[in-house]
Parts: sequence; structure tokens; C-alpha cells
Amino acid sequence: MPQDRRTASKGRNSYAAVRLGWAIQAGAFSQIENAVRLSNNLNSQGLYATFFKDSDKLYKVRFGDFADREAARNRAESLKSRGLLESYYLVAPESLPASKIGDYKAESSIRKSLVSTAESYLDIPYRWGGTSPETGFDCSGLTQAVYRLNGLSIPRSSKDQFAKGYSISKNKMQGGDLLFFGPKKSKVTHVAIYVGNGVFIHSPKSGQVIRRENLNTKAWSQQFIGARNYL
Repeated sequence: MPQDRRTASKGRNSYAAVRLGWAIQAGAFSQIENAVRLSNNLNSQGLYATFFKDSDKLYKVRFGDFADREAARNRAESLKSRGLLESYYLVAPESLPASKIGDYKAESSIRKSLVSTAESYLDIPYRWGGTSPETGFDCSGLTQAVYRLNGLSIPRSSKDQFAKGYSISKNKMQGGDLLFFGPKKSKVTHVAIYVGNGVFIHSPKSGQVIRRENLNTKAWSQQFIGARNYL
């Protein structure tokens, strides 16, 4: 883990999102099942691995939060020698959107990247992914993965994600912010990522696919608790 953990704080809160260090990327699969299998194998080794679909429509896997390039390379070589990786690519933190936090002019591009990453998961069944094949890609697993792929670490559970970040009013929400829901607005039980114009993306529940919903519908507006900004 990196020794110097910088946060994306603007001074409004002691915590926003922690910027990740070097990561390892592997695979270039046309079939999602292969990316899921690699992710699960890496997760079984205690690594946090997330698959994603890139601009070439191929599924790749990324994991790790290493202090420097050498630490990432050593871990990758160790995994390769054990047959867990065939080849890999090292991802520098400065190549990710999070490296631009602090540059006011870059905030819109960071938000666009968060939304684009979330959109790449659309129509993927809940059961593919998440932190294990048993639990699937639950709502907070999706939001955490989207942020990690952009170079930021946020808490795992929806409750903890709600407790962190900056509280923002409904009329100030922007793409990339997280929206939180709960029964009778008394307890956070669900989280989604905001796209804009009242639309959000979320992982509903087992048996369903990751999809878009509209916050302005009666069902969702009645459960809406609040929004958080992590940038």
C-alpha cells in the first residue's frame, strides 16, 4: 500500500476519496466469463480485482494499490511465476483521471470518465462480478469499482459511502456523484451513480442487470435519502 495516501479533499471534509497508487492490469477477453474467472482467481488470493470493458469492447482486469512501479512489477512477476497471470501491464496513477483532481478545469472530464465507466457496465447481470461469485456485483460494489478504475478508493458498503464524501443538495448533483436510497428514508440500503438529467445507473438485485433508472419516478423519489460528492 502506498505510504503517502493523498486525499481528494477541498478542505470541506477530512475525507473524500483516497487516490490509488500503481495498479496491475491483465487480460483482453472477448468473453466476459474469462474476465470474471480471472477476477475471482485474483480475489481468492486476497487481491481486489475489478474487471471492466474498454473502448475496444474487450474485458480486462485491474487490481492493486502499490507504492511505486517496482512494487507493482514485483507482485505481477510473482503472480505470473505462479501461473495466475500470463501477461500484464502496469498502470501509473498519473495516467488515471484522479491525478487531475485539484485542477478545476479538469473536474468535468473526471466526471465524464466516472459516468462513462459506469455506462460500460450496463446490461451486465448482477451475478457477474462483485467481490465474490457468491455475492455478485451488488450496488456498492459497482460504485466502488467505478471509482477505483478512475484511480480513487471509496468505502465498500453503501452505508460507509454515505457517511463519507461531501453532502450536496439535489439541485447541485452532477455526473459521477453517488445517490443513496432507503425504505422510508430512514436507513441507507442502496447506492447508485448519477449520470445527469435525473438519470442514474445502479445494480438492482440478483436476477437483474445493471441498468439506468430515473430519480424522478415516484418509487425512487420516495426512497431518495441524499447525494455525496467525492471530488
